[in-house]
Amino acid sequence: MAGHYPPPPPPPRPPAPPYGRPPYGGPPQGRPPYGAPGYGPPAYGPPPQYRYVPLRPPPRRSAGGTIAGIFGGLTSLVVLVILALSFVSGSRDAVGGTGTSTTSGGPSTPREKATNSKIYRTGALTSVSCRLPRIQPSAESMRGFMDTLSDCLDAAWAKQFTKAGIPFDRPDRVFWVEPGRSPCGSYPAPGASAFYCPANNTMYVGLRHVVETSGGEPLSHYAVYARVIAHEYGHHVQDRAGILLYGDRQMETGDTATRTEASRRIELQAQCFAGAFLGSERSTLPMTREQYDAMVRDVLGRGDDRRPPEKRDHGSGRHYAGWVVTGFNGRELRVCNTWVAPSSKVS
Repeated sequence: MAGHYPPPPPPPRPPAPPYGRPPYGGPPQGRPPYGAPGYGPPAYGPPPQYRYVPLRPPPRRSAGGTIAGIFGGLTSLVVLVILALSFVSGSRDAVGGTGTSTTSGGPSTPREKATNSKIYRTGALTSVSCRLPRIQPSAESMRGFMDTLSDCLDAAWAKQFTKAGIPFDRPDRVFWVEPGRSPCGSYPAPGASAFYCPANNTMYVGLRHVVETSGGEPLSHYAVYARVIAHEYGHHVQDRAGILLYGDRQMETGDTATRTEASRRIELQAQCFAGAFLGSERSTLPMTREQYDAMVRDVLGRGDDRRPPEKRDHGSGRHYAGWVVTGFNGRELRVCNTWVAPSSKVS
């Protein structure tokens, strides 16, 4: 049953996991590949399978190529209410006052493009009546799911950028079965079964790898997988809107605390953009309570809670789930402005 669902509370704390994801790979300098933390059983699974490591962009690519992305119940209504009251309302209060450009021409500096982007003032994403095929247990079926979902994301975000008056080009897709290389590093690799590479504006996803690292989620829980590709697409949105440039500069010039907080603002905003897309398509992509809970439970388990402070670059499980729910229920993109949210909402 589709509808407005409040967010859930963290599940009981599981045994402590082995610390840390492997160090992020890729070239030693420049802009990173961007991605969600990896999959495994919630909160205590194997090392994450999504990464984000800066890579300085080359000259603009030519059009063409193929684009990648992919898209995790004990979650209780008590947790949903707790997150709804403590996180969602707080983050909306934090971002609700933004949206008016300080100049008649709109944002111009990298900081303004992140904190006061014209994309925040475009309202809700326009539904493109997205309908997805069922995922069957084969790489080709997953490819069909990814292609269809990516086409929907292309259409939805192209409309939004037109509203904002910002030029937009679609990301490329690489849905892989065999190992390969990208400008952001080789795949598969520790910490990288799905990622967005800003160096060539391409989403990369392993057709089998993403299922193998999903913590055993049934394929019928399609939103677990759809959320991942929508998250990676969110990084492309940030890139095209000029938001990533500011985030990259923060990570290049700041101390450890500044760098990790900038990374969290990037990742949590991509979470919110993913939620906004799924919320905009709820009439043609309805979720049962079980499917919704599975998605939220999955992202609750992807947080940095048990990582050392210097490695907390994606956000706590509560916030990693909370920003998805904020986007899903808030719909308007202004609620996804993590750049003006207080540090307590992006920890």
